[in-house]
Amino acid sequence: MIELLHEPEFWVAIGFVMVIGILLYVGAPKMIGGLLDARAATIGAELAEARRLRDEAQALLASYRQKAAGAEREAEAIVTEARAEAERFKAESNAALALQIERRAQVAQDKIAQAEAAAMAEIRHLAADAAAAAAERLIAARLDETRAATLISDSIKALPGKLN
Repeated sequence: MIELLHEPEFWVAIGFVMVIGILLYVGAPKMIGGLLDARAATIGAELAEARRLRDEAQALLASYRQKAAGAEREAEAIVTEARAEAERFKAESNAALALQIERRAQVAQDKIAQAEAAAMAEIRHLAADAAAAAAERLIAARLDETRAATLISDSIKALPGKLN
């Protein structure tokens, strides 16, 4: 057994046992246990906070997705309404344009009819003037003084019969 005192492993084992004993005497296991418990409680609280934040983020994400879907539906409704309004405007514009074209065509036809009537009146007037001038020239060419005197005297004699 004395030989055992000369072995360094023996002294290392005795030192180890003494350190363990001192640690047990000072209360290191309780202190380490308390630190580990505190660390576990902190980690548990952090995990609970992380779960809460994750649940909150998922709820927020679901809310944003719902809002995005609602906004998309609203945008589609706006686009549909805009297309319908454009179609109504197109139909109204086409109807107004057709009416305006019809009115202008009627005005043009009325102006053409007036121009035709004016031209016909002018032609009649010119024809009457030309006929009167031709008759005047004919009468002047064929009527001499003796014949004119005879016509005047015959007309005066026939006048009393025509007045009654």
